[in-house]
Amino acid sequence: MMRTGTQVPFRNGLLFGVALFAALSSAGGADVGDPPGTEMVELDHATVVIPSQLSDHERKAVSMLVEEVSRRTRLNWAVTSTWPVAPGPVVVVTPSRAMAEFSGKAGVDRGPTPPTRPEGYRVWVTGTAPVVWVEGQDERGVLFGVGRLLRELRMSRGRVDLPASFHTSSSPRNAIRGHQLGYRPKTNSYDGWDLDQWERYIRDLAVFGTNAVELLPPETDDAADSPHFPRPPLEMMAGMSKLLDDYGLDVWVWYPVPDNLDAQPEAARTSLDRWAEVLGKLPRVDAVFVPGGDPGHTRPGALMPHLEKAAAVLRRAHPNAQMWVSTQGFDRVWTEEFYAIVGREPTWLSGIVYGPHTRDSLAQVRAAVPRRYPVRLYPDITHTMKCQFPVPDWDLAYFVTEGREPINPRPRANVEIFEALKDHVGFVTYSEGCNDDVNKIVWSVLGFDPETPVAEILRQYSRYFIGPKFAEGFAQGLLSLEQNWVGPLRSNDSVETTLQQFQDMERQASPDDLRNWRFQQALYRAYYDALVRDRLIFETGLENQAMADLRKAQTLGSIDALDAARATLDRAKNTAISPDRRARVFELAEALFQSIRMQLSVPRYQAIGEERGANLDSIDAPLNNRVWLEAEFARLRALPDEGARKEGIERLIHRTDPGPGGFYDAPGDPTRRPHVERGPGISSDPMLWIARQGFQPRPDWPLTWYRHAESLYDAPLRMNYDELDPRASYTLRVVYAGDRFPTTLGLKADDLVVHAPIPKPDPVRPLEFAIPRQATSDGRLTLTWTRDPGRGGNGRGCQVTEVWLIRKGD
Repeated sequence: MMRTGTQVPFRNGLLFGVALFAALSSAGGADVGDPPGTEMVELDHATVVIPSQLSDHERKAVSMLVEEVSRRTRLNWAVTSTWPVAPGPVVVVTPSRAMAEFSGKAGVDRGPTPPTRPEGYRVWVTGTAPVVWVEGQDERGVLFGVGRLLRELRMSRGRVDLPASFHTSSSPRNAIRGHQLGYRPKTNSYDGWDLDQWERYIRDLAVFGTNAVELLPPETDDAADSPHFPRPPLEMMAGMSKLLDDYGLDVWVWYPVPDNLDAQPEAARTSLDRWAEVLGKLPRVDAVFVPGGDPGHTRPGALMPHLEKAAAVLRRAHPNAQMWVSTQGFDRVWTEEFYAIVGREPTWLSGIVYGPHTRDSLAQVRAAVPRRYPVRLYPDITHTMKCQFPVPDWDLAYFVTEGREPINPRPRANVEIFEALKDHVGFVTYSEGCNDDVNKIVWSVLGFDPETPVAEILRQYSRYFIGPKFAEGFAQGLLSLEQNWVGPLRSNDSVETTLQQFQDMERQASPDDLRNWRFQQALYRAYYDALVRDRLIFETGLENQAMADLRKAQTLGSIDALDAARATLDRAKNTAISPDRRARVFELAEALFQSIRMQLSVPRYQAIGEERGANLDSIDAPLNNRVWLEAEFARLRALPDEGARKEGIERLIHRTDPGPGGFYDAPGDPTRRPHVERGPGISSDPMLWIARQGFQPRPDWPLTWYRHAESLYDAPLRMNYDELDPRASYTLRVVYAGDRFPTTLGLKADDLVVHAPIPKPDPVRPLEFAIPRQATSDGRLTLTWTRDPGRGGNGRGCQVTEVWLIRKGD
């Protein structure tokens, strides 16, 4: 039986509610985005036919198919190993080895080219009866073939459709396609999940091609317990290992070791004993990954012999398990020591992991490590800043409110990051919760087929998780959420359009749609972004008015001007901005806690901390300099006379003015850094080693100090000037804010020393240095900052916040 699909047009990316409603009334199970006249085969009452012999893993894939169809449609597909006598739609699910059982059946010989590599599959449709064929090259091929069929089905209550022309054959490019799912307090949701929720999520990931999950042991750098834990950590870890084994997916374990093992022989012995206890209770372990740092910090000369012993412990419990290690946090000396040890090709070592806080590039690691050891990625897809792949030029208002771990669909950016990282066998992504759910799916699909367009990935995501009626609209909405974070927020009118897109879908949503946590997450972000923009526009206006109030000090008097400016700023405290939007954000936060235990607040939902995605607590954070200005106003009021107060007000008003012939840059502000030498961008520098934007807040700082430009490890940070007066002398005023850990910063003007390596001043304050006349005598100047070379850790520290180049005359 055939059906015809319906398409709803888009205008300027905005899905119109009237058109949507009309289309949904007639489209049934078809995608709203399917071209008009698309032929659909009806599979409402299909029979699933399987070979007479299937493995347990293959039967699990068949169960996943019929259960997920039933969950979305309330239709129950029968499963049989006998071809039905009565006419009707048939779905054949079979591994390649059993295809001979179906010889002679109509359409069996008309499929696309069979897959030849492990885990590959092909899916095709024949006849008008119809027959849908799903052939997997092996056990996992069956699972991923079933997953691809589920992604393509148009499922709604009482209906299942599939495009009549659908056919595909696919084999994975990356052998490892996984995600870390850590049952620990630090995550923003995972610690509230029981095994049924984990099975749903593991299925979701498998449908999109995930073949590995990385678990965390009971002891990490987290607290030992969480108020949300439904089970003890080791019990949950064993249960998750069993679930993954049921589906035939690889089980990785991220297992750090104690710091400074060479100085703690007893800790080393205790660590091995605990490994034996924990790993011995897991039904399945395929690989263990030990991070070199974050946490863990032991020089390679002591770490590697310990891991050789740990590998023996691991293989007593799981004889074929692999041992992998990273160089995270190593300094140059430790990195070279590690390369020397690995160069001797220890047989117990299986591979190298390339993760955050690695001081060498992926290409450098690959070149330094013998080819017998594969390199696996550990990409951080969960954080927005202070991370491996920060959001480029993120608006300060988002940092102040949404923070480091918000709901963060970044589909286009993750495609760029994926494409930029070459010469590896795959990945297990670093995740702190389900805030990065879209990013996980993007990586899984690209790991299987890197040619898949990002829009198609999102259509499949939306169709399968939200439903066919929103397949196109929700996909475009996710792209719009990413666009919300591009460019200065105040002038980003698309934020309002994005909210309108989601409000249109919200109005047409069914009760089931509104209970869907992925729908709730997207709505939360859309409302939150729009509210932040509303507040930013309002509070920026207040600050501008307060500065205008101060400029009247010469006529009104200093005290009256300060009072007027203070009253203007105070309006932010007692003016309700977009109260309906704010209320909806709180409603959605509650809905997300109920649906997936997402902890968007510390006091309300017992999140571990505001930085871990609890941005409901920062929703009202000031978006202008009100807090800092209030302190400045109090300081000015305390000055002894009117003249001093007026002079202080003038300095405050003109704080960033470099004077005649001078230049001012705020290197961390994308709108005020004309002289900063930028890096090549995500496509060739996905980690943004050069002139990346960083954030570090302090309530007693002006907002400008909250963000800085930084470069990683030994990479320099540069500013270039080419419009200087060659007859003049110049003074540099500079602010070094950012991270406060021990590091030194040196500065040169061209090749001349401006200042030797110095620690950043604490408390932060502007510093002044004379620029050598020789450096500006040609009318040009290059300022180059470097941090102390060879250090490890997170690589940050070369951070510059404000720069004035002040002309001093001939």
